[in-house]
Amino acid sequence: MLYGIGMVSFLNTITMKQISLVWLRRDLRLDDQAALYHALKNETNVLPLFIFDTTILNLLPNKFDRRVDFIHQVLSDMKKELDAINSSLLVEYGDPIDVFSELIDRFTIKAIYTNRDYEPTAIARDESVKKLVESKGIAFKTFKDQCIFEQSEIVKDDGSPYSIFTPYSRKWKSKLNDFYLKSYPCKKYYHHFYQGDDFKFPDLESLGFSKTDIVYNKFVLSREIVRHYDKTRDFPALKGTSRASMHLRFGTISIRKLARYALDYNETYLNELIWRDFYMMILYHYPKIVRHSFKADYDKIPWLNNEKDFKAWCEGKTGYPIVDAGMRELNTTGFMHNRVRMIVASFLTKHLLIDWRWGEAYFAEKLDDYDLSANNGGWQWAASSGCDAVPYFRIFNPEEQTKKFDPNRAYIRKWIPELDSLDYPKPIVEHKFARERALNVYKKALAG
Repeated sequence: MLYGIGMVSFLNTITMKQISLVWLRRDLRLDDQAALYHALKNETNVLPLFIFDTTILNLLPNKFDRRVDFIHQVLSDMKKELDAINSSLLVEYGDPIDVFSELIDRFTIKAIYTNRDYEPTAIARDESVKKLVESKGIAFKTFKDQCIFEQSEIVKDDGSPYSIFTPYSRKWKSKLNDFYLKSYPCKKYYHHFYQGDDFKFPDLESLGFSKTDIVYNKFVLSREIVRHYDKTRDFPALKGTSRASMHLRFGTISIRKLARYALDYNETYLNELIWRDFYMMILYHYPKIVRHSFKADYDKIPWLNNEKDFKAWCEGKTGYPIVDAGMRELNTTGFMHNRVRMIVASFLTKHLLIDWRWGEAYFAEKLDDYDLSANNGGWQWAASSGCDAVPYFRIFNPEEQTKKFDPNRAYIRKWIPELDSLDYPKPIVEHKFARERALNVYKKALAG
C-alpha cells in the first residue's frame, strides 16, 4: 500500500506540466517587462510568481504600511488581467529560499526568470536562490529592467565607475540610442502563459498587514507636467512633478517609457532619471555606503545626535515652517516633495548635527516611494558625505528656501494650520548659531 502511494506521487510528479517561473519583484507589470518578455518568448507554460518576503516584511515596524497594501492591490489587478486570458498568478509568503524549496517539490520547473536588483541584500538573496535552484538542474536567468544603464555599462575610459554625476550623465546620453529605449512586446507571446489552476490569492490580513488609505491606479504620465517640469519642479505648492517615484519603485511603469517621454519633452526630467541610474550604479559598486559615508573622512564627524531634537524634527515641531511642513506631509501621506526633502535633510544634518543615517532610516520607514539607492544618495548629498555631494559649507537657510520656493507659504499653511498662533513652537535652534557650529564641527573633523 505504501509502495502504491509512492508510485502515484512519483507518476504525478513526472507527468506534471513543466513550467517556467517569472519571479516578480520591482517590476509589477505585464507589459514592457524584460524578464517576462524573455520567458514568454523562449518558454511555454510561463507562470508569474510574487513572494511576500518575510525577511523584509518582518522588519517593518508598522503593520499599517501603504507599500505592502500598494503591492497587494497591484498584484490583485495583475491577477485579474491574467484570469482574463485563462492564466494565473502564484503568490507566496515566506523566506524566498524556503518558498523555492517548496516550489521545487510542488512543480516541475524548467527555468526561473527574474530582473536584476542592485541592493546588497537583494544580490545576496538572488545568489542563494540561484545556488539552490541550479543544484536541482533549474536554470536561473536574470535581466536588466529597472534602469536604462546598469552596473558597469557606463564607466570611465579606464573602466572604473564614475563618482561625479556630470561626466557620467554625458556618457549616459552619448551611449543612449533606440535599442535601450524600445519596449519589450510581451503581449505578442501571451499565448505562452501557463494555462491551468487558479491559485489562491491571499488577503492582506493573512499577510499580517491591515488596509491603508492608499489606492492604486495605473500610472498616467502628464505630458504637460513633464513639458514644464524644469519650471515647476521646485515649488511644493504646485502640481509640478510627475509623482512617478512610487510607480518606478515597484515597477508599475517602465523606465524606458518615462525616458522616451523625457527625451521628447524635457531634458531636466531626463536628468532626474539619469540621477536614478547613477545612484543605482554607485550602490552596486560601493555597497559600503549603506552603513558608511562614501567619503570615509565624513565618518569622523562627531554628531550630536540629540534625541529630543530628533523627535522634534520627526514630528514637524522644529519651529522652522518649511521643515515642519515637509515632515508633517511625510508623516500624513507617505510622500514629501523633493525640494523639501533636501531642505529637511540639510536641516537635520547641518542645523541639528544629527547623523544622516538617522534621517535615512526614518525616511526608509515613512516614504511610500522609498528606494535605498536614491534615499541613501539624497541623504549623503545633503550631509556632504556622498559622491558628488553639496560641499559641507553649503548650508540651506530654511527661510531663504521658503522665500524662493514657497513665497506665499501656501504649502506651509496647508500642513501647519496653527502657523500664526501661539501653538506653533519657537525655533529649536537659531540659524546663524547652527550654521557656524556646523561649519566648525565639519572643518575640525575633516582636518583631523
